[in-house]
Amino acid sequence: MSTWLLDESTRVSSANEALAALEAKVDRLAEQVAYLVAQARAAEQRAEAQADLMRDLAPIAREALAIAERELATLQPEVSFADLMRLLKRLIASAPLLESLLDQLESLRDLLDAAKPIPPAAVERLTALLAELEQKGYFGFLRESWRIVDNIVTSFSEEEVRQLGDNIVLILRTVKTMTQPEIMRFLNRTVINVEQETAQPVDISFRSIMQLLRDPHTRRGLALTLRALRTIGVQAQSADATQNPSAAPTSPTPERI
Repeated sequence: MSTWLLDESTRVSSANEALAALEAKVDRLAEQVAYLVAQARAAEQRAEAQADLMRDLAPIAREALAIAERELATLQPEVSFADLMRLLKRLIASAPLLESLLDQLESLRDLLDAAKPIPPAAVERLTALLAELEQKGYFGFLRESWRIVDNIVTSFSEEEVRQLGDNIVLILRTVKTMTQPEIMRFLNRTVINVEQETAQPVDISFRSIMQLLRDPHTRRGLALTLRALRTIGVQAQSADATQNPSAAPTSPTPERI
């Protein structure tokens, strides 16, 4: 009797375990069916949304195509379909350049955003400084300087500029020598004296000329002028002798004045 009860209890326990396993499978199957139903409903909602979007966009697309057709019809004498395709190809080929330009615009926007915190006092000082420079003539000087540079560029050829660059050291040395303080003072005094003498009446009689020739200052000026002319002649002769060594006569040493 006890054995039968034990076997019966074992069968009941096994049946309960099988029933529990079956219920678990049914629960999992129900979850999967619920997931599939939810996915189906979501797909149906997306399809309905797409259908609604297409219904809403269809009139807009038709209107846009009609407008584009009318505009292209007006442009047909000047623009052809080949021109549009060529423009489209250029836009596609220039995509990296357009992207780079957009990056630069973004950088400029960032710079402007960073410059916003600049205090108004600094802007006012900068404006006052620019106004002062304009009043003093700095900007006018720069404009005229640019005009001078433009005249130089348009007046000289590339070869002439190259020759100027080769002789720039000699030119600067010559200018440095001519602008020594003693030379500039001498030229200044000479110009002033010439202006004063020119303002006075001039006697062109033979007697007045002879008196001037007997004047020691006149004789010294003539001697210095002749010496300068002689120096110019010697330099010219040296240049000729460099080109033609056979023609190089010597000249006597001048007397001291």
